[in-house]
Amino acid sequence: MNPIEQSIFQAISCARSAQAFAEARRVLPGGVNSPVRAYRAVGRDPVFISEGKGAFVTDLDGNEYVDYVASYGPLILGHAHDAVIEAIVSAAHRGTSFGMPTEAETTLAKRVIQAVASIDVVRFVNSGTEATMSAIRLARAATSKSKIIKFIGCYHGHSDGLLVQAGSGATTLGIPSSPGVPESITAQTLLLPFNDLDAVSAALGQDDDIAAIIVEPIAGNMGCIPPLDGYLRGLRRLCDDLGVILIFDEVMTGFRVAYGGAQTLYTVLPDLTCLGKVVGGGLPCAAYGGREELMMQMAPQGPVYQAGTLSGNPLAMAAGTVTLDILSEGDAYATLELSSARLCQGLEKAASNAGLALQCGRVGSMICPFFQTGSYQGPVENYDHATASDTKAFGLFFNEMLHRGIILPPSQFETWFVGTAHDKDIIDQTIEAAAESMKKIAAVL
Repeated sequence: MNPIEQSIFQAISCARSAQAFAEARRVLPGGVNSPVRAYRAVGRDPVFISEGKGAFVTDLDGNEYVDYVASYGPLILGHAHDAVIEAIVSAAHRGTSFGMPTEAETTLAKRVIQAVASIDVVRFVNSGTEATMSAIRLARAATSKSKIIKFIGCYHGHSDGLLVQAGSGATTLGIPSSPGVPESITAQTLLLPFNDLDAVSAALGQDDDIAAIIVEPIAGNMGCIPPLDGYLRGLRRLCDDLGVILIFDEVMTGFRVAYGGAQTLYTVLPDLTCLGKVVGGGLPCAAYGGREELMMQMAPQGPVYQAGTLSGNPLAMAAGTVTLDILSEGDAYATLELSSARLCQGLEKAASNAGLALQCGRVGSMICPFFQTGSYQGPVENYDHATASDTKAFGLFFNEMLHRGIILPPSQFETWFVGTAHDKDIIDQTIEAAAESMKKIAAVL
């Protein structure tokens, strides 16, 4: 590391965060409870957060940052939104969990069904991983087939059959799969390139034991990569022709890119939809739902088993309901579109002025700037394009932005999230910081 790079990586001194990380490493694997939080991809120890409000978070040393992590997507209304906190506190006073039904579950279920066109019946769970693995179990039961198709670089949680060529932290850490996952399980998962409809058609034509295709309609775990024109509609057609279940993993995109999710944007309805993040208003919550005849095969209505002690807990139901109520009213999505477009355009202009090649992938309030200083420069449409990005450039950029009071997801392959709390002044502050950062790292690259 040359002196200029060294100065960038040492620009922020977080003594209390460093102490907290040292303590955490003694009791937590790697000092974290989710791998990407370790900040290894950007060459520094993690920043420990003490609190957040609106578009800002504050670390243990009192440094304040504009936040584009947003808990990796759930906090579309910003940190500690007054109405969300009020709903959580009110629910908590009545009890945090009962292991018995509450009307709050029905209330949020109705909101979801009203918003998401493909969902007639919904089941709440606690995480996106639970949602996707449950949807796949249901698809296999409904079709009496065993195999699934997933796409290289798409992440659907860490269940065994899906942790194959996954994106997100697995790409950041260079782990295409994981020890402890039996080959007999991953053999049931067929891997295909994202945005390649011909590859899907060929695979379906060669194997009649495929139960489902699971896809992020907008890939959000290898950056932000939209579907090519006709791709999702083509998947729908192929599934219809061959009796294959189409699963949209909208854990990230649901209520994020539009009120009804990506399926609303692209007018393509899956058979099953997985939701998470925004649907719980910032609390642990996810869901899967779909056509009534499919969902009624779940226990206790049908024979397909799935359960969860804290599923549909009152706090998450309250936070999710008030979040969806706020998003369903007013001009939240129009505001998010304007803010996100302004940010992407500003990042691209800042890069151009600094002489850096950069492509900004964006759909709605999900964005990702890809640094392209290598052999591939152009639109990012799949995993190969994404992983051709310059991770060293991103690491330098991350640290420069941190020094200027902007905190980003600590990986080239993670999506940034814009929220309603990111007003025009905050967006412009971010663009100014990016312009200064890019000029400085251009000297290194």
